[in-house]
Amino acid sequence: MKKNNPRSGSNFDDFLKEEGLYDEVTAKALKRAISEQLKDGMVANRITKVAMAARMETSRTQVDRLLDPDNLKIQFDSLVKAATAIGKHVEIRLVDDTAT
Repeated sequence: MKKNNPRSGSNFDDFLKEEGLYDEVTAKALKRAISEQLKDGMVANRITKVAMAARMETSRTQVDRLLDPDNLKIQFDSLVKAATAIGKHVEIRLVDDTAT
């Protein structure tokens, strides 16, 4: 029989929620993942930031903001343009909290 560990607490998500940090931490993790995927796509396709900006019909500054994992301000249209520029598409879905 498996014993329950009396020292085990709630999961990390519960801790973050209790501390009021869950939304911020989740947003930062998602932005970091998006930034990394875009950077990886640019490297794989040998696309510079200047070329990326041209493909997206935007400025290099906007590309820098999109690739900055700490900048949480991101517009869906910019994300879609960036994904298209590296030969990808965006897929977004909402998942029940109980599924995590």
